[in-house]
Amino acid sequence: MKTLVSVLYGWVGVVVVMLLASVVLTLLLRFTSLGESTLKMATLFISFIALFTGGLIAGLKAKHKGILVGSITSLLFTFIVFCYRFLGLHLGFSVVELVNHIAYLLLAIIGAIIGVNLSSGEESVD
Repeated sequence: MKTLVSVLYGWVGVVVVMLLASVVLTLLLRFTSLGESTLKMATLFISFIALFTGGLIAGLKAKHKGILVGSITSLLFTFIVFCYRFLGLHLGFSVVELVNHIAYLLLAIIGAIIGVNLSSGEESVD
């Protein structure tokens, strides 16, 4: 149960980072001369940061099993994106998107491992 709660905390972290980033990108698109095509790498980088942050938060909350918590956090994100693309847009994943989601998985796992190690460091000080 603690694992699922920590995954939910990680997911809240992912959603918050994505929402804040979307507001910033929207303001950039609206008030600058930047086009949508110029922000592709920025959105990819922001999604990398969001998944890493979500994994980190999930690992901090779980305090153990960082690989499992990070994997679940990332796979849940991939599942929701796949459902949106498949059911809403009638599209599957391309090879590039599959590579991106593998990178999301790795970053969420690394973030969760770091989060577990940071949380265990706090316990050993007490």
